Amino acid sequence: MEDMEEESSGLNDDHNHNYCENRASGQVHYLRTELSNEPQTLPIFPVLGTRDVAAQENHANICSSSSSGSKFVDSDSNSVNSDTSETDSASPASIAGKLTLNSASKFLMNVMTEEDYRTTYWPNLEKAIDHLLIQNPMDHISISYEQIYSYVYKCVCQQHSELLYKDLMLKITTHLQQVSSDLQIVPPGNFIEHFNIALTQYTDALQCIVPVFIYMNKFYIETKLNRHLREDLMKLFTDHVAEKHVNTLIPLLLEAHSMPFQVRPSTMASVVKGLYTLRPDWVHLAPALFSGFIPQINPPTVESQLSDYAAHDQKLQMELSLNGFPRGDQSRKRASEESA
Repeated sequence: MEDMEEESSGLNDDHNHNYCENRASGQVHYLRTELSNEPQTLPIFPVLGTRDVAAQENHANICSSSSSGSKFVDSDSNSVNSDTSETDSASPASIAGKLTLNSASKFLMNVMTEEDYRTTYWPNLEKAIDHLLIQNPMDHISISYEQIYSYVYKCVCQQHSELLYKDLMLKITTHLQQVSSDLQIVPPGNFIEHFNIALTQYTDALQCIVPVFIYMNKFYIETKLNRHLREDLMKLFTDHVAEKHVNTLIPLLLEAHSMPFQVRPSTMASVVKGLYTLRPDWVHLAPALFSGFIPQINPPTVESQLSDYAAHDQKLQMELSLNGFPRGDQSRKRASEESA
């Protein structure tokens, strides 16, 4: 009993209960505490089983190796430390070379060849352009404008702007040539209406085509050609459709203008204004016709010609009455106005 008390009295711990026993020497070594600055031996925790003894010896080896300046890490930490040490030891020039190589390889992987353009990008753009050119205002066609813009953006960034511009112009030229051929077989009585449909449908299509090709317009057409995409596309309609049929269209418009309501006024206004937009110099072909729909076509009014203007108005009123348009009830009109 006294021996057990002596043995237990030898296992004194500090105020934090930090103690360990060296089974070889039978001594207890305490850890360093905040209250003591004297160096102490690292603890070896008491164990009971064989496995715990092996773990204790392993722990002792790690502690002893640690005191000699060695580094022990697990496999994952070892790999991370080795990579870190290699990165730290690498020179800035080698790091810059690796980054340049990686950037170049990524760029080469994203390069668009002309074959890629012909087989992937242009077919999708061509299909979308077809839908926009021939769409009916009453039909709903689902088109991803974001995807079209993305294709155009990639083509321009990969230095295919000139090729894209030529293909676009050729595609629309082919379409307009077909439109012109279709107008040639239209009978004169329906020609004004069909021309108006062709012009309106084309201008509506440009409101979608020009915005999605805006990147090509900004960085190729405006920069290198000093033009605008819409102007080029409207010129195509002028060259391939309007100029080929203007000599047929103007006489029909003059005839319809002399016979009110033979053609709907909205159609007449749309065609005449459209012709003036395409070629303002066509006004000289029929000044009276264009002045009826576009302001400030004729020269300014001169006071000395007021009588001529009044005679022209009276002639117009007479023509309307002869064509079946009565002037209405004239019984309440004053005598001075009758003489006028």
